[in-house]
Formats: sequence, C-alpha cells, structure tokens
Amino acid sequence: MRKYQITFVDEQLSFPAEAGTTILQAQIDAGLTPDAFCGGTGKCGKCKVVIDGKEVLACQTVIDRDMSVYTGRRKTEHAQILTGGSGEKFLFQPGELPGNLEKPLLGAVDVGSTSVVVYLMDGKTGELLGTRSALNPQRQFGADVVNRCSYALENGSDSMSSCIRNTVNTLFRETARECGRVPEEIVRIVMVGNSCMHHLFLGISTKTLALAPYTPAVTDALELKAADYDLHVYPEAQLWWLPNIGGFVGADTVGCLVASDMDTCDEITLLVDIGTNGELVLGNKEGLIACSTAAGPAFEGAKITCGMRGSTGAVDHVSLENGEIKCHVIGDGEASGICGSGLLDGAAVLLKQGKIDETGRMEETCYLTDRVFLNQRDIRELQLAKAAIAAGIQILCQRKGIQIKEIRRVLIAGAFGNYLDPASACAIGMLPPELEDRIVSVGNAAGEGARIAALNCRQFERSRSLAKKTEFVELALDMGFQEVYVDEMGFPEEDD
Repeated sequence: MRKYQITFVDEQLSFPAEAGTTILQAQIDAGLTPDAFCGGTGKCGKCKVVIDGKEVLACQTVIDRDMSVYTGRRKTEHAQILTGGSGEKFLFQPGELPGNLEKPLLGAVDVGSTSVVVYLMDGKTGELLGTRSALNPQRQFGADVVNRCSYALENGSDSMSSCIRNTVNTLFRETARECGRVPEEIVRIVMVGNSCMHHLFLGISTKTLALAPYTPAVTDALELKAADYDLHVYPEAQLWWLPNIGGFVGADTVGCLVASDMDTCDEITLLVDIGTNGELVLGNKEGLIACSTAAGPAFEGAKITCGMRGSTGAVDHVSLENGEIKCHVIGDGEASGICGSGLLDGAAVLLKQGKIDETGRMEETCYLTDRVFLNQRDIRELQLAKAAIAAGIQILCQRKGIQIKEIRRVLIAGAFGNYLDPASACAIGMLPPELEDRIVSVGNAAGEGARIAALNCRQFERSRSLAKKTEFVELALDMGFQEVYVDEMGFPEEDD
C-alpha cells in the first residue's frame, strides 16, 4: 500500500499514512488525540482541519497525496478537569497489602468518558501524595458511550483498551515522579468508571451494552492483577474495580455512593452526575433507586454549533448586567466557543430576555460574543438533554412514591455539576426549581469513592452491598418515560 507524508503543522509532526485512509485515522495512528464526537461519521463537525487553505472534516477527507494539515490545536489550551471531592475525613484501614515494601503506594483512578483522574496515596499513612488528570483519549472514537460501544463492536476494542491503559500508566508515572517515587511501588489500584469505560478498560465485549436491554456483561466487583492489564506498577499489585449497578449506571456511581453515604441518611437525597450520560440515584437509608439518562453530548460541547469542552477559550458563564449579556471566558482571553455550564447560563439568560419562549422557539440566532452564538438547533439539542435529566428525576420519584418537594438534598457530582449555576439549571427546567436552595456540589465523588475504597478494604467490600441493594430502573423499558420526557422538553414559563 502506497504511503504519503502527512505533516501536522501545529503539532510539528510528520507521519507516513497509507493512501485511502482518512486524516482522522492518520491523526490517531500518529498518536494524536483528535476530537471525533460522532465517532468519525461526519455528523458532529468537530474534527475540522485546514488543508490547502480549505476547511474540511478530517473524518471525511481521504489521503491521496502528501499533505500539510493545520489542526488549530493550541499548546496553551488546558481543560478544566475536576479532581477534588468533598474532602471529608475517612478511616484508613487498607488491610493486607501485596509484597513487603517498606514504602508502598496506593492508587485510585476515575475513568470518565471525557477525562481520567489518578490519585496516589501513601500506603502506610493514607496521605494523598499527588493527583493528575488528562482528557480521555477514547474521545477520538466518539464523545459518548453509545458511539464507543458501536465502534468497539465494529472494529474491536483493542485500540480503545490500549489507549486508556497507556494514559493511566502515563499519569501514574508523572504523579510518582513529582513525589520523588516510582510507579513500581504502587501495590493496589482501585478503579471506577461507567459500565462502558469499565468494559473497554478490561477488554470485555460491549455487545450487551449496545443492545436492549443494555445490560453490563459484568456487574460484580473485581479483584484482579494489575500486570494482566498492562499497568506498569508493582508486579503483584492488585487491581480492584468497584461493581456496576446496571445499564450505564456503573462503578463511578457506586463510588459516589461510597463517598456520599446516602444509604445511611434519614433525609431523602437525590444524587445527580451529569455528563454524556446522566446517572441519577434517589433514596435514603430505607432504600436506593437508580437510572441513567441518555443526556447526549450537548453538555460536553458536541452537537452545539459553537460547542467545546470546558477548556481555554470556552465561555463557561453567562449573565445579565444592566440588561447586557456578559460572558466569562476560561483563561480570560478571546472566546472561541461555549461549554456546558455556559450553555445552561446562556439559555437561561435568553429565556429571561424573552428571546426563547417556553416551547424553545427562537426568532433569530443570538450572539453572546462576537464569535459565539446560540441558534435554534442548539436550543433543541439542549432541550433533548435537559429533558432526559428532568424526566429521569420524575420517573424515580414515581417509582419511589414520593413528590419532588420531599427531596431534602440534591448532590451534584462531577465536573459539569461543579461548574454549573444551580439557578440556571432550575431556570431551564433541568432540575426542579423547588429544589434550587437544596443543591450542593460534591465534586469528583466518583474519584473520592475510589480513593476511599483503596484506603479502606472494608469500604471496598461495602461497595458490593451498595450496588446489590440499589434498584436499577431501565428508563427505555419504562412505559411512562417517553410521555414524561416529551412533557419536560419545554422550558418553565417566566413568573410575572
């Protein structure tokens, strides 16, 4: 097969790529991590590059000659990745550790659809020594779990498994180096992630997740050897995965439950972790019920015309000051797009101004900055995403036999939840307005749960019972979900 020289100008990298392949595939083969939110189907438009002065989609451009490709990647771009949790103290009780190292290390990993966070702890004292994060390289195969499951079924999961394992190795190596340590001292790693991330990391087929009734092939907590999964740590190191609950409600949600202690509370609590999927858990010590909603990638910037992740150049907050729209931009520079929290704020502001009605209809495209705007298609995408979350909450309340007002606490987990304005989330009807003053951000509760389980083996055992006693509801099979979903598509009417 003939090869052509592809020069990625912004990355200062040349790569020999086979004729007939796409620019997107060449980026992946060259070790870059391009954005391909739709999995390379040409639908999202996020993989744009410039060739010969013309803007084209990398996933739709076939290599037929030597090319110079401008990706527009900025070396100064930094993504906002949430690493911290609630910071509450917990009992250090690691139990017996592998080997007989004088200074063992413990690790924890939160594999999110968008980002990966690792934590490194002292195995003798439990002290947090360091943490590091990176964007999940699997985004080059699709922004959401559905696209990644489909890609794995069509092309195999080896490439997705290897890239995420490589990222975890890199993060642990860099974190250990910063602490003056080496990853070979890590004797236990506890991991969390949704069911799809769990399966792809472990090389488990995603077939049962891709087809109704969307059941994980493995739900039990796992006690494995890290070396069997190409993790470059102590040779006999343990690799523990918290259990999955059901559907796409995975080990990350169990991590949130470990960290939040919802199962011991008297107050009815709603836990919401919003990403490309929205995981919801409702209940208290009397019982827990959970579901996942296909919120879609709108909150991650996909399918939004000016959408981008929360990184340098993204509008992350929008407000009204003296009748004028004001935008905050990550990095305080020029706005180049809008991320999820900015999308919520922007819609809330436009609703307040009357530029969007309760049905979501816009008279015209609305500019938030000189370059960043929201159009009718963007608002429709937001309506689909926010309706999924709102309908999920309604269905869980129906199943529990309670009214919305009986919920005493709302815990918002994850990066998107950390940065969103509760007032905007309620103004657009994603979260019930009557709960606005009960909303609390709990940070990266999934990662915190993984840390707790690494530091206390009893908490790891507790995760098994938490998963088993949490009732799972598959919304796709709920007879009333579609009707509630349609009802939640509209926006709340402004009070006079």
